[in-house]
Amino acid sequence: MTIPAPLRRLGWPAALALLLLVGGLVETAVNDYARGDRPLIAVISVLIAVPFVVAGRAPALTTGAVMAAVGIAAAMLPEDTFNNLVAGYLGFLAASYVAGTAREWRLAVAGLALSVGGAAAVTTILGEPVGIISTTLVAGAVWTAAFLITRRTAQTRELRERAAMLEREREIEARAAVAEERARIAREMHDVVAHSLSVMVVQAEAAEAMLDVDPERARRPLGAVQETGREALAELRAMLGVLREMADEAPELAPQPGLSGVGELVAHVREAGLPVTLRVEGSPRPLSPGADLSAYRIVQEGLTNALKHAGPATAEVLLRYGDRDVELVVSDDGRGPAAANGSPGHGLIGMRERVVCYGGELDAGPREGGGFRLAARLPIEPMAGP
Repeated sequence: MTIPAPLRRLGWPAALALLLLVGGLVETAVNDYARGDRPLIAVISVLIAVPFVVAGRAPALTTGAVMAAVGIAAAMLPEDTFNNLVAGYLGFLAASYVAGTAREWRLAVAGLALSVGGAAAVTTILGEPVGIISTTLVAGAVWTAAFLITRRTAQTRELRERAAMLEREREIEARAAVAEERARIAREMHDVVAHSLSVMVVQAEAAEAMLDVDPERARRPLGAVQETGREALAELRAMLGVLREMADEAPELAPQPGLSGVGELVAHVREAGLPVTLRVEGSPRPLSPGADLSAYRIVQEGLTNALKHAGPATAEVLLRYGDRDVELVVSDDGRGPAAANGSPGHGLIGMRERVVCYGGELDAGPREGGGFRLAARLPIEPMAGP
């Protein structure tokens, strides 16, 4: 059965209330009820339907209110009229079902008690105590179906969310591994270039010193300069080839991110399941490209750690721009890193290296009142004049 789009937009509690209200009013208009009973039946139909508006937030309260309305109908309407009241029977069934949809089992049991108790009261008012057994069985069967369906749906939803979160974590870890490997290769390239250039400078100085004294002997260090340069170029080509292959596997055509992209980063983390707020104080000021990228990576690492280790929590990102520096604070109210053994992880070590590289400061540790706080300060270099 396909639910009409307008009803889907209302949400199932409001849609159920609307259907019961319309059905009750239509029943009042078309059935052969006594003229004097019609206004009362219309009011009772409203009293039965309206509580379902809050069925999603307060199922036990909804069940109690509906059963009270059904009891009023049983007490005030003639018995034959009440027995033909479809709105009352449908309200009883819907209330029993809503009771079983409560997330907490205590509320679900309380709703069942209200449904069974209300049905017992109605049968007593009508003078049909034998009907208590049948109404109890009906209420119990409907409640049990709702209880099992709700638990199974919640379990399925939780498993899907967990699987999606694990997939996102795997993607984050894979990207982090690629970034770490690129950083390692970059350090190796730096070592190769620095060593080779140092050797070439020493050999070139030796050749220069011998040019006037013994030109023939000067050829030897010049040959060493050429050989060292060729070896360095070969090493660089090999390493750049690896980086190019890695880029082909996961091409990133977008420019390197900076603090201007923190808003999008926060939105992605929020979609991943961690409620995050972003607060910006002061007027944003441009940083050097390297510092801007480092600031973004620090915020990214802080949010990644909160997503992985904080558990059920909320987080906040604060960007505070001063005259000479920018402060980055990522804090959460969760349980903190899973392994709080006093030794910093690779992520913190990498962030500290980034901050120190640009003359800044970094502080990370438990937050007062619970959770974890990462704070970094990066200086803003004054813009050079023309």
